[in-house]
Amino acid sequence: MATFISHSPADTAALGEKFGRAAARGLVLALRGDLGAGKTQFVKGLARGLGVSSRVHSPTFTLVNEYAGGRLPLFHLDLYRLETAEQVLSAGIEEFLEPDGVAVIEWAERLAGLAAGLGRPGRWVEVNLEIVSELERKITYDDLGA
Repeated sequence: MATFISHSPADTAALGEKFGRAAARGLVLALRGDLGAGKTQFVKGLARGLGVSSRVHSPTFTLVNEYAGGRLPLFHLDLYRLETAEQVLSAGIEEFLEPDGVAVIEWAERLAGLAAGLGRPGRWVEVNLEIVSELERKITYDDLGA
């Protein structure tokens, strides 16, 4: 498990960009963190690292935003509004757990307890964003090279 201390939203996006440059087809990034922890900033950087030029925003009300035009397609999921296992299962997210590109799931903790029913993709990377202060974030993650 690696740790990165971000001192600004730009730092958080830069780490996401590093992930985007290293990402391979089939990667699923499971993001965990409170509101305001920087999950969407991380995804903006990820998209930049993949070469996606579209404006990235959180799909809180649409569940999934798809971005093409980069080295790999990016599927950005936000499970914040899904409160029960039944809602998560009925949302049809299974196809994004083994993506033909890169999938990033905000509020991935909503999948807890469902892993057995949904299965886990071959390349699942946990990224935890913790608020330390107004601008500082502690980001722990599975090493992409592991």
